[in-house]
Amino acid sequence: MNSASKVAEAVVLRAATTDNSHMHRRISLSISLILACTALLWAAKEFQMPRANNAKTYPARDEHPKEKVTIAVDPYDMPDKASIFVVKYADHDLLPLHVIVSNDGDEPVSLANIKTQMTFRDRSKGTPATQDDILRRITNIKQHGGELPKSYPLPLPKKPKGGIPKGALDELDQALFKAKAVEPHSTQSGFMFFDITDLSNPLAGATLYVTGVRDNHGNDMMYFEVPMEKYLSAQPSK
Repeated sequence: MNSASKVAEAVVLRAATTDNSHMHRRISLSISLILACTALLWAAKEFQMPRANNAKTYPARDEHPKEKVTIAVDPYDMPDKASIFVVKYADHDLLPLHVIVSNDGDEPVSLANIKTQMTFRDRSKGTPATQDDILRRITNIKQHGGELPKSYPLPLPKKPKGGIPKGALDELDQALFKAKAVEPHSTQSGFMFFDITDLSNPLAGATLYVTGVRDNHGNDMMYFEVPMEKYLSAQPSK
């Protein structure tokens, strides 16, 4: 082999080596990007409680000016809003409602004895599902005969196991409405989940009633009535 041939062979080999090096770098970079995106997606699956503004700022609300207390409801009925949750509650016929209570008065308000009830367009009524109810629904635990058990085994496991979706327990612990009082000039909020099995467009014509709100002297306030139509009419047309 003459000198010219040796030089040409060296150039080709170097080019091939350079191309392989570039290819390896591209592959490594692609893998790194995929892993980073995957990590971000998993991080996004961790539930973060949405910030609650003053109840007066929400379309669906009922304000009691005399007591200076307002209760609002913000349904998480659309996929973009419901994406904050780890569990896809809509797939289990559960509707999450963000319930917001604002106290603009100068004395605390008690929520220790509140009761809530949703009245739907077909005149059926429902109360918020308990954590036990929700876990039975999303895990599809069945008794002999195919019926749901009357209660979930207690105490609940601290870590997900069996059919409980990963992150569901932590999510419910953070999300469920648990406030017992609202301090002066402050807001409390949490989610209530309602069974909407066999209901089409469940918010249309529905109303949430809240009773048992008490002032600082233990007196019951008049019930709160929050029409869901106020929420629907405020949504942009599609």
